[in-house]
Amino acid sequence: MAEIELTDILRRLRRVEDELAIMRLIASYGPLVDAGQAEATAELWCADGEYDVEGWQMRGRDQVRAMVDSAAHQTLIAAGSAHFQGPARIDIDGDEALAVFESLLVHRESEGYRVLRASVHRLELRRESDGWRIARRTARLLDGGDQARELLSTFAPDRGPQAL
Repeated sequence: MAEIELTDILRRLRRVEDELAIMRLIASYGPLVDAGQAEATAELWCADGEYDVEGWQMRGRDQVRAMVDSAAHQTLIAAGSAHFQGPARIDIDGDEALAVFESLLVHRESEGYRVLRASVHRLELRRESDGWRIARRTARLLDGGDQARELLSTFAPDRGPQAL
């Protein structure tokens, strides 16, 4: 096998491994927050990471941890909830990546389950020494508004990927 072919195969393998690691990170969020695992949820973020969800700005792992430990979140999960993260579109550029996906928050109520929220998420990720982490997560309700459409359009062909 030619050396150039081997180099290309190794480059492609690293990209596949990176995408798989990012998909696992995204898939980890729902089960962790629904289990109330505040520390493990916070560890998905970079130490200086941000989480902007519907006007609520969290900065750093301590604030993400506090959100999971909050009375409001604990009440939500005590009744039964599922934060379902849909498949993500992921673009990787070296040690930075961008991912966009949709999610549903489903909550158990007396008559069954109800969708409380449908959102779009844009994650800016950074490779750290121990793996991929969220540098910034922006979430917007899928309410037909411009902010949600802007996030949904991140990878639209006429726009190209937004700058990392």
